[in-house]
Amino acid sequence: MYEAPDRYKRLISARLPGGESAGVAAHESDSESSPLRDVQLIARAHLAPFFAAANIVAAVMMTVNLWQSVSSTLILPWVAAVALVNLGAMQLARTQSISCVGRSGRRVPTLQMVGEVVLRALVWLSLPLYLFPNLDPGTQVIAASLMAGLGIGALGLVVIPPCVTAWMVAFTLGVGGALLMGRNTVPFQHMLSILYTLGVAIFGVLTVARWAFRQIQTNADVGSQSEGASLLLQEYEQRGVGWLWQVDGENRVTYISTRMCALLGRTGSQLVGHSLPSILGGNAELGRLLLDKQAFNSLEMELKTPRGNRWISIAGDPIIDTAGRFEGFRGVGSDITEVRQTQERLTHLANVDVLSGLPNRGRVRQLLGDALRAATTSNVPCAIMFLDLDGFKPVNDTFGHPKGDAVLRAVAKRLVDQVGPDGHVGRMGGDEFAIVISDGQSRQKVEQLGDRIIASIKDPYQIDQNEIRIGVSIGGAFGPVDGATVDDLILKADLALYQAKDAGRGVARYYSSALQTEQDDRLQLESDLRQAIVAKQFHLLYQPLIDAKTQKLVGFEALIRWNHPQRGIIPPNVFIPVAEENGLMTAIGGWVIDEAVRAAATWPEPITVALNISPKQISLPALPNMVSEALIRHKVPGNRIELEVTEGVFLGDSGHTLDVLKRLRALGVGIALDDFGTGYSSIGYLNKAVFHKLKIDGSFVREAGTRPENVAIIQSIVQLAQSFRMTVTAEGVETAEDFERMRDLGCNIIQGFLFGRPLSYERANQMVVGLGKKRAAG
Repeated sequence: MYEAPDRYKRLISARLPGGESAGVAAHESDSESSPLRDVQLIARAHLAPFFAAANIVAAVMMTVNLWQSVSSTLILPWVAAVALVNLGAMQLARTQSISCVGRSGRRVPTLQMVGEVVLRALVWLSLPLYLFPNLDPGTQVIAASLMAGLGIGALGLVVIPPCVTAWMVAFTLGVGGALLMGRNTVPFQHMLSILYTLGVAIFGVLTVARWAFRQIQTNADVGSQSEGASLLLQEYEQRGVGWLWQVDGENRVTYISTRMCALLGRTGSQLVGHSLPSILGGNAELGRLLLDKQAFNSLEMELKTPRGNRWISIAGDPIIDTAGRFEGFRGVGSDITEVRQTQERLTHLANVDVLSGLPNRGRVRQLLGDALRAATTSNVPCAIMFLDLDGFKPVNDTFGHPKGDAVLRAVAKRLVDQVGPDGHVGRMGGDEFAIVISDGQSRQKVEQLGDRIIASIKDPYQIDQNEIRIGVSIGGAFGPVDGATVDDLILKADLALYQAKDAGRGVARYYSSALQTEQDDRLQLESDLRQAIVAKQFHLLYQPLIDAKTQKLVGFEALIRWNHPQRGIIPPNVFIPVAEENGLMTAIGGWVIDEAVRAAATWPEPITVALNISPKQISLPALPNMVSEALIRHKVPGNRIELEVTEGVFLGDSGHTLDVLKRLRALGVGIALDDFGTGYSSIGYLNKAVFHKLKIDGSFVREAGTRPENVAIIQSIVQLAQSFRMTVTAEGVETAEDFERMRDLGCNIIQGFLFGRPLSYERANQMVVGLGKKRAAG
């Protein structure tokens, strides 16, 4: 037989970087230890909770059966005795699985384990058999059935065949004795049913016991496992998957792979005997983990090497001898530099506006949130300024998008030059920019900055020998004075920007009491919104979702509309923020969910319905229950409903958000990340197993034909989705060229005016009926 090199024997229990075991413990032949018995004791301990629970639950069921017939002074002590005996035996099994395995473990006689099982059986059977002759026929049937059924509990003993046999014999005798005592009262057909149950239990359990024993007997061949694990570790090390390391009790290197030596640019002899943390650049976190003497996994660190800075990930397990003494660590590592670089590129794409190189909308929100928190704690106000370019649309219409883009880049540069280190400039999209100022203590300085920006933007732009003139309007607000939250402060700055545009453009306005009219209008909107909920003035429209490959209807996105009695149709981006701020989203969101699920219930199985969930709704702990009740009420499976959330959900308590999303996923409901790439970077949350789809914002789709950088972003998003096994939906597809481009880039689902505008339920239903007729005809 092949004899594994000593260094591989020592490293066989190392773990891979992801935490998986790289093998099994190295085999050392020992005539006094029994690998088979060790495996039996460990498996017995794993099954002990099931066996104890089966006994206790059956005892409780017997108690319910006997409660009306027998005094509680007999039943309750019996139940307590069953519970104590079984819990004690379970704890004993766990203790023996630790103290009675390996070379130093004391032997556990088979007779002792069989005796324990017989004792548990006698305690359980004692009361039912004692009371059986005095029970009424119905109670006797249930009691005998429970005894026969509990025979199946021997599945918790299958790793030790003698214990299985003892348990089955005890319960066979018990059931047989009970039926013998009740031969004149228990109906014959019930006797047959009980005996059949017992027979199936005996045959099934004994069959499983034989199979389980053969399995653990095979697995106990540690020598063969050791050889296979050694070969596997050699393959792991030689093929360049990673590298292995081992240190002694004082964290000095005793073994390290040649691959790691090459990475560090040193020989093995130069590394062996030296402290591992010092070799790896004096990493404090690694030193702390090694001192804790606990297993660790996926510790990432940056190293300076002859090849430049590299990122590695290492994992390790403590080495404990059979006497429980700590002898050091062994583990594995890998070079993750390329993975980190890819993550950084994607994070950059998700945080930066491609055209201007400035922070995008999501990043601006994050910066504003940071500034607002700092202002709250330090009592130094922050400020947000929203900028909207005046006269920019004619630039695109007259000179074309390439020159328009050049103007936007020039505007971005002028803004950065004017703001300097005093703030952060970001592009919100289109011709809108924002400036976050962390120190807004001097309102006069902020207003002077606004004036300088207006003057700077007003200067002409020379683009390809064309002189272009535009202006800018500015709206500002100070936090936390004008708003204590990001959304509130943005709303106040927006109100100020609207006032600036109403004032003739090219001016700066700041939120103040002078905007009371707008606030009064907002209050009126809130009042109307409350009445709209009562009067049921809302309705849903359904926009088709099309399979990119087959061009067939696969579902709809449900879109809420408010038909105001005086104002007419009010879009959701107007009333949803008001509803969120005033706690009305629970009622509105509940109606939307119920209405969308009701519509899905009327359509055939392949058709799904997607609906938008706002960040405020995600924060509601009752949301999963609300969705679950709607699914049950309308008898719709969870996989036919999809909830769309934006990246803004991660700006708050991300832990709570992830909990709500995971509870929704547990219902089978799909979770799509809407407008991906336009907002806050949520790449770190894609590996949390909650999202099944990414939706590309329509602005990327529509501009992909003229901006190659948009195509690159879409390709990155599609590749990212594929790596996480997600599908991709492209929104805003309005032309055949858009459709073909998105299909060729790998998008799975298409949504946009090309295939249909939002439809009433009746029109959407006609589409579904037409689809059904086509399928029937096909």
